[in-house]
Amino acid sequence: MTRSLGSVSRALLAASVAMLALAACSDKSAADNAAAENSAANQSAVAATGGAVAPAEGASIQRLDPALDAIISPGAVIEKLAGGFEFVEGPLWHNNELWFADLTGNKLYAVNDEGKLRTVLDKSGGLDTFPAGAYQGSNGMAVDKDGQVLMGQHGLRRIARIGPDMKLTTVVDRNADGDHINSPNDMVFAPDGALWFTDPPMGLLKQDQDPAKEAKYNAVYRFKDGKAVAMIKDLSRPNGIAFSPDGKKLYISNSAPEMFVNVYDVGADGTLSKPKRFISYPGPLPDDVPDGLRVDSQGNVWTTGPGGIRIISAAGKVLGQIKTPDKAQANLAFGGPDGKSVYITASNNVYRLKVAVPGEKPLYGN
Repeated sequence: MTRSLGSVSRALLAASVAMLALAACSDKSAADNAAAENSAANQSAVAATGGAVAPAEGASIQRLDPALDAIISPGAVIEKLAGGFEFVEGPLWHNNELWFADLTGNKLYAVNDEGKLRTVLDKSGGLDTFPAGAYQGSNGMAVDKDGQVLMGQHGLRRIARIGPDMKLTTVVDRNADGDHINSPNDMVFAPDGALWFTDPPMGLLKQDQDPAKEAKYNAVYRFKDGKAVAMIKDLSRPNGIAFSPDGKKLYISNSAPEMFVNVYDVGADGTLSKPKRFISYPGPLPDDVPDGLRVDSQGNVWTTGPGGIRIISAAGKVLGQIKTPDKAQANLAFGGPDGKSVYITASNNVYRLKVAVPGEKPLYGN
């Protein structure tokens, strides 16, 4: 349940919207130039990695409670796996690679544990061009029961399935009311097979004020039996999403203007109850707002937020914090052969941290 907005937060949100509106007014020439710059930047990113994996300079692990030692062993090192991107997001461990999006660069990449990088999809958000810096590429992903990857496309405002031939088909682009969804951000399968996803307006150039916005809410949806039903309607910018290992708790991060993570009780039929504030962050809005989150197999919550990634016990105690030298640690995913690697997408770079506790095993995939 969102608290009333403070004047500072409202001003910051208004400023953000104004900046996006200005970007939306760019003419075709500017868009073409931005696309060319994006393409060049991504080609540079591919060339910059060279398959070299090394400790990340300026990264650190802050231990705030002795219990963290059983989760991240003392001496664990944060490594840089790939770098040189625009704004990386949506990581997913799939077929022995980390798949991740360059949200503003409009490409989908994959990198293996040796640092070998490849391009999976060009123009992964679905649009040929868009204003520089706009969040209209692809974002969060999940593996479906057929082993194929589902991907949020901000540009086309849909969740699409990536087929074996790399062709994309629509899974969902409208909610149960018939409204076009905003820009599906992050997603996860519940134990009952329903797909849950967050739908903030970040991919719309003018966000809530964009004339193309149809949905009445920036909702958290449950997609089952062909219908996307809004289960949470009172969050301004829902973003990261994860279930507890037993599926009885749902965690949702809210990016702005208020920054927090909420936890909800989940009923057998998917209904939600007893919303509670799991962690709050004070304003004003920094670059690294609450974004992606994941849960490990012991129920600890790993959530991005101002200053880095917090590791929080299921009881709500902050055990430690991971920091990278980037301005924002946007998202993370568990993976690796044994599920004991944490992959961090942080602004321009991708990092890996080997841990002692594996991540929560997804319903489908590896």
